[in-house]
Amino acid sequence: MISSVRGTVLAAAGTTVVIEVGGVGLAVQVTPQHALSLRVGSEAMVRTALIVREDDLSLYGFSEAEELTVFDLLRGVTGVGPKSAMGVLAALSPADIAQAVALEDDSAFRKVSGIGPKTAKLIVVSLAGKLAVVASTRAPASPRRSTVGENVTVALVGLGWAERVAIQAVEDALADASDADRASVPTMLRLALAQLGPQQVGS
Repeated sequence: MISSVRGTVLAAAGTTVVIEVGGVGLAVQVTPQHALSLRVGSEAMVRTALIVREDDLSLYGFSEAEELTVFDLLRGVTGVGPKSAMGVLAALSPADIAQAVALEDDSAFRKVSGIGPKTAKLIVVSLAGKLAVVASTRAPASPRRSTVGENVTVALVGLGWAERVAIQAVEDALADASDADRASVPTMLRLALAQLGPQQVGS
C-alpha cells in the first residue's frame, strides 16, 4: 500500500500530477485546485490512496489527511467510485461534506457531476456519524464558490491562456454572474471566454 509520496513535481496539469520518486515518475490523480497549488520543479508530499483493479493501478493524491479520510469513506458508498469521490472533494471541502451530512442536505452532493439523486441520498445516509473528527477539526463552511472558479481557470489554461490572464477573466466573470451561474462550471467557462475574447489566447 502506497500511503504517501514525496519528490519533485515533474508535471501538474488538469487533475494529474507527476512526482518523481527514486527516479520513477508517478502519476497521481488530484483535484484541480490541488494541481494548481503544485509547481513544476518544486518538492511535494502527497498523501495517497492506491486503487487496485484487474487491469489498472491508480494513485489518488490529497494535500490533507482529512481529504484522504473522506475519500475512503465516500468510496464505501454504493455507486461512488474513486473518480466520483474525487469529484465530490473537488466541489466540497471535508468540512462542507461533514456539514451537509450532519444537516441531511443531499443537495450539495447532487450538484457534483456524476452524482445522481439516489447516490446523493446514499452518501448522506452512509456517512452519518462517521465525520465527527472531520467536522471538529475544521469549522463548517459554506460550499466553496471558488472551486468553480478554480476549475474554470484550469480549463482556460488548458485552452492556451496564460494563468494570470485566466484568473483575472474568471474573477471578472464571477463578479458579473448570478448566484446560479456561479455554481456552474460550463456557464462560468462561457462567461470567462466572453471576457477574454478570441484575440487574447496565449497572452
